[in-house]
Amino acid sequence: MVNSEEGISTINISCKPITILIIALLFFFPSPTSTSAEDTAWQVTFLKEHCVKCHGPDNAEGDVRLDDIAQATVGLKTAERWESVLSVLQSGQMPPAEEPSVNANDLQRMIASVKEIQRQRLPTDAPFPRTPIRRMNRFQYNNSVVDLLELKVDLFALPERMIREHGNYFNPASGKMPDSVKVGSRPLGKSQLIQPRLEGVAAFPQDLRAEHGFDNRADHLSLSPLLMESFLKLSRSIVQSRDFGPKTCGAWSWLFERPKESADVRAAVRERVQTLLTRAFRRPVTNEIVDRYAQHIGAQLESGTEFADAMKEAVSAILASPRFLYLYDHNAPGDTETNASYEFGLASRLSFFLWGSIPDQELLDLATAQRLSDLEVLNVQITRMLDDKKVKRFCESFPTQWLQLEQIISAKPDDEKFPEFYRGQYRASMHMMLEPLLLFETVLVEDRSILELIDPPFSYRSDLLKSWLATGRAGDFQPTVLNFTRVANLDRREGGVITNPAVMTMTSSPERTKPITRGAWMATVIFNNPPAPPPADVPPLPESNGIDTETLTLREKLDLHRKRADCKGCHEKIDPLGFALENYGPTGVWREKYENGREVDSSGILFRKHSFTNPIELKDAILTEKDRFTRALAKHLLDFALARKTGVAESLALDEIVDRTVASEFQMRTLLRQVILSEPFSRRR
Repeated sequence: MVNSEEGISTINISCKPITILIIALLFFFPSPTSTSAEDTAWQVTFLKEHCVKCHGPDNAEGDVRLDDIAQATVGLKTAERWESVLSVLQSGQMPPAEEPSVNANDLQRMIASVKEIQRQRLPTDAPFPRTPIRRMNRFQYNNSVVDLLELKVDLFALPERMIREHGNYFNPASGKMPDSVKVGSRPLGKSQLIQPRLEGVAAFPQDLRAEHGFDNRADHLSLSPLLMESFLKLSRSIVQSRDFGPKTCGAWSWLFERPKESADVRAAVRERVQTLLTRAFRRPVTNEIVDRYAQHIGAQLESGTEFADAMKEAVSAILASPRFLYLYDHNAPGDTETNASYEFGLASRLSFFLWGSIPDQELLDLATAQRLSDLEVLNVQITRMLDDKKVKRFCESFPTQWLQLEQIISAKPDDEKFPEFYRGQYRASMHMMLEPLLLFETVLVEDRSILELIDPPFSYRSDLLKSWLATGRAGDFQPTVLNFTRVANLDRREGGVITNPAVMTMTSSPERTKPITRGAWMATVIFNNPPAPPPADVPPLPESNGIDTETLTLREKLDLHRKRADCKGCHEKIDPLGFALENYGPTGVWREKYENGREVDSSGILFRKHSFTNPIELKDAILTEKDRFTRALAKHLLDFALARKTGVAESLALDEIVDRTVASEFQMRTLLRQVILSEPFSRRR
């Protein structure tokens, strides 16, 4: 059965009479290199031998048919269906394993042919889907207010920041991460939530990550009347906080201090308000809007209100304004009337992608001059933004959600079986989760290959993490500032985002590993191909049926589970990925045997063409498919950058992103740059 992402309709792959299919294919199946009768005949033969048996007119298995797809016209729906066909061919899901094997060269020839057809069915002149209007999420709101008012503290605690920096080690402009860093884990230690922030300012509820997505997804960020009321209260609590003043607000001198006696107060107020509104609303504002705020401040001053208090009232209103709270796409480039709007939209997309916040003055100035979209200028700005310390916010937001690390918070290994995991209210997972985040930061700062996310030559380790990986014991437990040092990764069983103990722990139950969960994590995170939800009536593991399950390995138990026809397809895709990690126990510690003395079997086949016997060989297999991993990561990044789920409309753009990233030896900054320069992000179509 072939399903595309996001609920796209099931493909029809049947055949009405075979002759109709052949006639259709003669017209609609051009060879990637030739359209000769010989090539077309070969394609027809391939389908008759490997597809028509199960997806013909009388036996459309899984309601999958192909006869009408060959006759479909150019359009997104048709391209979506071809994309799904391509996906199952590339992943080895089709033809089924029990059917006659397919020659590798023939399969690659067919994949190339379907790629060409898919490209022909994709309209190249249609506009990309627009990201729906959405409000800022909590992380973006905090950052935006901090940048707007130049605050030296946060508004409120942000547990979604999984890593806390101590000592300002993060300096991307240097191109080098230090060999030793001091960090903390915010959500897993109470002391890590003690940070400089405004007293009396309460956060609104955390925005949850979308399934297989991110917490900035537009279709998840609505604004209810109750939440609107919360924003009103929040905006007032910010300016009325006892901590809000010259010591914490860098904008105090130019925004809240009364003008000199000789100055025209009304003119000064209007100038300040216009500057603030332009930055807050991220585009020029009309005189009418400026006058409305300036007149309100003037009325306050005439009634005897102190200057700073009158300005605070205006700032509070701005922070609760829909023009500040809402993000939305602007017009595409065109005539002079729409180009200005497009430029400011580009500035906002850039800043919210890389900085999780509003554009700074340099971006706004370039947008005002309508120069930001110039390719040379845009490239300079991308470099500047990647070198700015505010890109730390990208590192705080994207990788934690991409890796789904929020699951480690609720992971609780059995305290009797794994007592070393706990020390009072603190857990070893505090250390585990920081390793992949520091790896991601290093790959970005040093512009290293994204392939090192899979198999890096180095890692950052604390003393506890070193002890845990070597012996399964925690040793001394530091609950506050954690010291991590950069070490050579001499054992390829360790290091990287896949074999990290945090991932192993969060994809396990309290007492045992869960290879299906691990396989689903791998399929979703590493290959961006999440499996369909399981049927509702499937138990976690089958009843024994007279079999002594205590003597079975976990693989043997799940073999019983996979015999259901409606489970088989997904399990063939995810089980090899999950069982490849069975040597890592429920807390990520290496093991050779199960508790019952049976040997752990980590062997498998990736995409039905790369055999492996252990996690190291699995990494090698993934690196053999490095273009596929690059495309998966690029799609994750594009989803995050656009704040929506991308689909087949972005396929050609993803091809270009991948090609240019591969040409740069898979450098991280090239990948980020190409996401920004792509047509879906720049909205040049």
